[in-house]
Amino acid sequence: MVSADFDPEAVEVNYQQAKQENNPHVLPLVIDLTNPSPAIGWDNAEREAFYQRAPADVVLALALVHHLAIGNNVPLERLAATFSRLGKFLLVEFVPKEDSQVQKLLRSRDDIFPAYHLEGFKTAFAPYFHLEKEMPIEGSLRTLLLYRNSQI
Repeated sequence: MVSADFDPEAVEVNYQQAKQENNPHVLPLVIDLTNPSPAIGWDNAEREAFYQRAPADVVLALALVHHLAIGNNVPLERLAATFSRLGKFLLVEFVPKEDSQVQKLLRSRDDIFPAYHLEGFKTAFAPYFHLEKEMPIEGSLRTLLLYRNSQI
């Protein structure tokens, strides 16, 4: 299993936990999805680019979408297209604008994201995925969505 995060401290915690549990099946990587690792080495063939290593069976995108969409101006349609290249199933956490973490992102910028809401999210993902299950997260405004990739 590959786990990836932009935050080196989070990746270190994941690495230490896998090491403590003696779990050789977890490979924690520091990856910036807005600037992922390219193919490198002789003739760019020694190590594949991050997205070339797909598809995985399941992709988990937890507490991620708002950082990409709001924090990095990635349109939801582009996120859906990218996620569709990564795996057969996608478990994604949608964090709405009303959430305190999204509010932090919006404090320093204009809200230029009129389609950033749950229905807009589902509309953007519909061409690539079939929604299997929608689960509100108890005690929060967040929603987990389980998608099956209709492209693979």
